[in-house]
Amino acid sequence: MDDDTPQLSDSVAIVLAAGAGVRMGAGIPKALMPLAGRPLLSWSLLALAEAGIADVVLVAPPGEERPTAMALGEVMRDCTVVPGGANRGRSLAAGLAAGAETAEIILVHDAARPLLSADLVHRAVAGLSDGDGAVVAAPATDTVKIADDDLQIVGTADRSRQWHAQTPQVFRGPAFRGAVDAAAADGFLDEATDCSAIVERAGGLVRIVPNTAPNLKVTTPADLALAEQLLGG
Repeated sequence: MDDDTPQLSDSVAIVLAAGAGVRMGAGIPKALMPLAGRPLLSWSLLALAEAGIADVVLVAPPGEERPTAMALGEVMRDCTVVPGGANRGRSLAAGLAAGAETAEIILVHDAARPLLSADLVHRAVAGLSDGDGAVVAAPATDTVKIADDDLQIVGTADRSRQWHAQTPQVFRGPAFRGAVDAAAADGFLDEATDCSAIVERAGGLVRIVPNTAPNLKVTTPADLALAEQLLGG
């Protein structure tokens, strides 16, 4: 990274792991499911540690804070574990309140994406450049059709301008905290499914960090099996 790249010495990572994982049908939170010999969430924490981010807030399923902390083992002993909220936005706010009040750089990552690498973390941080945020994203490969309530196609989106947002997503601390506060005040925080949308809505400049490496989100047992194969490789 060059001299203009934001440094990680004053950064915090918020790892969102509060999902119940209903579609997995395992009876335990998705983040605690075993994956290649470790709890699923451990893979993201290992990558963050390798990248040099030591300050991590893990947002766990409400009531599962102790089992989640125990599952971390030696991966990150100083990780702060807090209960999540009723939705992604509220879980994000809980993470911010637990340890990111003054951080200059805030990284948000979904624990359900266990293929995170230190290199991807560094590229995401470097992508901040002169902006307020940087989002790892993959270029769209499918054509998106727009349909009405009767499933009649009313338009075709321009695929050349479409990107599938992933995590990590990295933000300037002051801009991100201000955007989250504004979203909480007007109710958008409860609707947002993507952190960058919160900053965009507040007028922030957010850039894409192109990514073509595997970075799947585990939502089904088939995803879990594929992630195990990729980690094994």
